[in-house]
Amino acid sequence: MEKEYKYITTPRLTTAYIEAGQADKPKLLLLHGNFSSAVFYEGLMARLEEKYYMIAPDFRCFGKSSALPVDATEGLRVFTEDLDEFVRAIGWDKFSLCGWSMGGGIAMQYVIDHCEKVEKLILQAPLSPYGFGGTYDIDGKKAEPLGIGSGAGTANQELLKAIKEKDRAIPGQVIDAVYVAAGNKLPADRRERYIDSLLMCSVGEDMCQGNFVPDSNWPFVRSGDKGVGNTMSPQYCDLSSLPEIPVKPPVMWIRGDKDIMVSDNSSCDLAVLGRMGIIPGYPGENVFPSQPMVSQTRHVLELYKAQGGKYEEVVFAESGHGCMLDHEEEFAQTVDEFISGMN
Repeated sequence: MEKEYKYITTPRLTTAYIEAGQADKPKLLLLHGNFSSAVFYEGLMARLEEKYYMIAPDFRCFGKSSALPVDATEGLRVFTEDLDEFVRAIGWDKFSLCGWSMGGGIAMQYVIDHCEKVEKLILQAPLSPYGFGGTYDIDGKKAEPLGIGSGAGTANQELLKAIKEKDRAIPGQVIDAVYVAAGNKLPADRRERYIDSLLMCSVGEDMCQGNFVPDSNWPFVRSGDKGVGNTMSPQYCDLSSLPEIPVKPPVMWIRGDKDIMVSDNSSCDLAVLGRMGIIPGYPGENVFPSQPMVSQTRHVLELYKAQGGKYEEVVFAESGHGCMLDHEEEFAQTVDEFISGMN
């Protein structure tokens, strides 16, 4: 099942990628999430390679692609511009697009900027269109001061330390407890490969996860201007213009009902952790509300529908943040039916 990497160098970077299927089949571009890489799609590729031509690139700072600085003030466009240059280099002009988690946000940004190239859009447990952390209510109102409780300062510091030290234990715990839902067990060799992938993330102030700014307001941290984590801060990330794009590909939104990462009650939301007493001094929902990530995505997709687009929401029971990992067969069948079905 393991795929051999290929490489393409463009003026922006060298992109590592894996591929499967035949070039005469319908094209599907697969975008990984934060703290992962293209190898997380190997299982899906093995199941669909008879029907599709699939390519999964590693983003800058992830996997085997270039470890280059990330200017967070560009938001997710730092990745979509890399991606569009890559797509042109491989000669693709029309394709379906699937993005997971942060990759779902990158997919939305790509469609906003290049909607004419995307035939169908699959959002798997995507980043909220209003960013990760620091917003509230379904319409993404921004907490004040801007960037509070979001960005690199909210990252899992133990995981970052483990990556630096090449410690396999904590990445394994993240995979077991977040990427798959409790009760689901990955094959041992696949799990080890995913840990290998996590440990390849390039860590630093302008890479994974970036810098942050201390603040006098709870939770005492604001997003900085460098690194991957800050590209998802509402200070720089706003994908709410998705409903306004002139060419609207059909959208399928897939999520797991046991996802604790992207949720209306996310265990990665500092307000939720404050409410649980894990972060002391929480001032309450009236001062720093939690972020309803799933409801925010549904709100934007309903606006997409109201303005002429189509979307459907699919929820996998007993599934975590990585539906294609703990429900691989069901995920592959759902993707196939969506892409091959009528618009």
